[in-house]
Amino acid sequence: MDETTCKICSIPVGPYHPALEEIAFYKVYVDGERIVDALIKPGFNHRGIEKLAMQRSYRRNVQLFERVCGICSDAHTTAYCVAVENCLKIDVPKRAQYIRVIEHEANRIHSHLLWFGVAMHAIGFDTLFMHSWATREAIMDVVETLTGNRVNYSVNTIGGVRRDITPELAKYIEEKLRIVEKGTLYLLKAVKEDRTIKARTSEVGVLTKEEARKYCVVGPTARASGIDEDIRKDDPYINFEDFEFEVCVEDTCDVYGRILVRLRETLESIKIVRQALKNMPEGKLIADLPYPFPSEDVGRVEAPRGELIYYVKSNYTNIPERIKLRTPTFVNLPATKPMLVGDKLADAPQIIISIDPCLTCNDRLVIVDLRSGREKTVLLQDFIRRRVKM
Repeated sequence: MDETTCKICSIPVGPYHPALEEIAFYKVYVDGERIVDALIKPGFNHRGIEKLAMQRSYRRNVQLFERVCGICSDAHTTAYCVAVENCLKIDVPKRAQYIRVIEHEANRIHSHLLWFGVAMHAIGFDTLFMHSWATREAIMDVVETLTGNRVNYSVNTIGGVRRDITPELAKYIEEKLRIVEKGTLYLLKAVKEDRTIKARTSEVGVLTKEEARKYCVVGPTARASGIDEDIRKDDPYINFEDFEFEVCVEDTCDVYGRILVRLRETLESIKIVRQALKNMPEGKLIADLPYPFPSEDVGRVEAPRGELIYYVKSNYTNIPERIKLRTPTFVNLPATKPMLVGDKLADAPQIIISIDPCLTCNDRLVIVDLRSGREKTVLLQDFIRRRVKM
């Protein structure tokens, strides 16, 4: 179906709205319990942030781009700083790069554990949801101690980082990593052994390797469909070439595979942080900054949801001439259509959640019963809680 053959329901808020980070609208067509088609209407993934960034200095923009996403705020500041540093040919000290790696991977750990809890809640497994978030608190303690904040870290800056890691802090981080590792291994064991999780997620939301290539999906969504791609390996940034880790790939191509990929990646991130702490070089935290000159470049990082790209164009001022960002959700969102079609209506929430979308709480589903013609607009959280009545 397309917009010419079906009635399109409007979203009451957005896409241009200061309260929205990014938004997507799903219109799901069902024949009984089976989804036969889906219409996705995504919005824009910024709130005038790009325009605002072209009126602020390079340094002030770091705090601005942290607010694109609260969950993966470090990924955004890392991508932005890398883009500016590439553009202005800034040589970041190696110690600062290693500290960035620690922050970057701590951000990935907390994001994956947060997502896992939400995914378990979507299938009604609230016990693992609570276990996951309890484990996540240990890495949040690390983030708070390392940066002073739990959400917007305010540590990355153009040319390096603003905070150092002392030997005492390194010891504290290692203690917390042991807690996170033990908790993650428990979650992984539960996922592999629990029949309920397999029944609810195996062969659900299937996205074949060919479809994943066609839709150009990125991150854990791509790796769960058998695609061996990771920017940390394929195009190393912030000295990731110095670290040994495995790119976690699954070939199940379903929700179950996306769960396994993220939990395995959490363990790999712990391995990376330990290497960074062990091999931390000496040196400065911030490089000497040159005066801006005309140039342009990009920063590509592997955010928790996948490839995140920042484009920066400079001129002779300390204010960028142009900035453009592309988030992984914007790429992965269209792929939810082939994931949904053919599955049961009850599986729609976990399929949508399986790509770890960075949407807002204003998202809605419109369910259309093809037999009766009735339509029902519902909040996603109400749909998860099974409060929908046609």
